[in-house]
Amino acid sequence: MPTSAESAFQFGHTAAGQPLPWEWARTRLVTARNYWIATAGTHGPHLRPYWGVWRTDGLWFSTANRALANAERDPHVSAHPELAEPADEAVIVEGELTRVREFDLLVDVLARYNAKYGGDAEPTEEGMRDSGGAAGAVLLVRPGTVLGWSVDALDRATRWRCEGEVAW
Repeated sequence: MPTSAESAFQFGHTAAGQPLPWEWARTRLVTARNYWIATAGTHGPHLRPYWGVWRTDGLWFSTANRALANAERDPHVSAHPELAEPADEAVIVEGELTRVREFDLLVDVLARYNAKYGGDAEPTEEGMRDSGGAAGAVLLVRPGTVLGWSVDALDRATRWRCEGEVAW
């Protein structure tokens, strides 16, 4: 759980309603099929959809494209789950990317990934590989802030903050 929840500032004012519960955001982060992840590239923003899994420590995904080089240069990232139609809800994760090579962590993350997507990815020294030839680094988006709102309840727009090591 995050260390705090507060009404978010948007559209020129602070939301007047009760903050949304963390479970509202967590459910959307866990159940999403696709996640849009934005990194800072040398020529501007780099935004791509990825498959991934949400654990209590953040959003895990794998890549071999520009996001990896961008993360090594500037770890600041923004990510959000692709939510079902209509797109009247938003959950936005702001945090830092970390490359993960610890075998035990990769075993757990890839087991979750394989169960979610029906894959056969396995850990490697560099990250992961599957039987189709896909390979890449495994990255963790460690949240600092999560923002959430629904068009049906804009007065409940919420900002969840994390201080230090917190299980999200």
